[in-house]
Amino acid sequence: MTLINLIETSAARLAEAGVCFGHGTTNARDEAAWLVLWSLGLALDTELEGPQSHEMRPISAAESEKCATLIEARIASRKPAAYLTREAWLQGVSFYVDERAIVPRSLIAELLVEGGLDYWLREDTHALLDLCTGNGSLAVIAALVYPDTTVDAADISKDALAVAAINVERHHLGNRVQLVESDGLTALQKTYDLILCNPPYVNAESMSALPPEYQAEPAIALDGNRSGGADGMDFVRSLINDVPRVMNPGAVLVLEIGHERSFFEAAFPALAAVWLETSAGEDQVLLLTREALSA
Repeated sequence: MTLINLIETSAARLAEAGVCFGHGTTNARDEAAWLVLWSLGLALDTELEGPQSHEMRPISAAESEKCATLIEARIASRKPAAYLTREAWLQGVSFYVDERAIVPRSLIAELLVEGGLDYWLREDTHALLDLCTGNGSLAVIAALVYPDTTVDAADISKDALAVAAINVERHHLGNRVQLVESDGLTALQKTYDLILCNPPYVNAESMSALPPEYQAEPAIALDGNRSGGADGMDFVRSLINDVPRVMNPGAVLVLEIGHERSFFEAAFPALAAVWLETSAGEDQVLLLTREALSA
């Protein structure tokens, strides 16, 4: 058996089992490649096509068995692959993750790395907030992209902050990224120039239909109805009401709301939002200026 044979066999097994994707991959082939390469201790950017391809690398019986065990664990547990490998990648940056925090996949990371927010920032943009930080991935990426800034990374979950602490240390950012336990903005007294937030926003109907891979994640990071609503906007409502208090003049809020644009616009029909283009389209991440929020 060769490396490409093992990937193809593993992909067929994942497809046959009907697992759900969306935590770093979108299809069985990519997920199989991720798990196979990780199992073999190979880099995830190992070439599988072209003149430098490793596709014909021979696979020993022991390697095949080790990989099959991981694939079967993915199928039996229905956990995202990142929880099995204890590693997730976002915009080429590696992060530790486990079941205490949501698997990082925010489109805001794409905007940070590709300069999609630069137009809205100023030379004196120095104080950043990553609200609902989870495993700290956006805070870390923001600190790497903007080296002249400091970042507060806030979350209500002590467990998630423990995971975030691992990533802050992993990327040697302890002097620039501060972790803060806070229910929304309640524990934050500073003011900021840029606020990033990938909050819980899934509506009640969608929450009830989540596949097992998403149910394996902390519900508090997904469920936007924890105050009794049904449209997924409970946290967002409190944020919109309170956030101008912690924004400096000229500051902006970048908010991810996934596939909930219709619910967002129904909840805030008079709010002047700027919808930002990402690889997923122009309806999942929005930007709000302090002036628009205060109007």
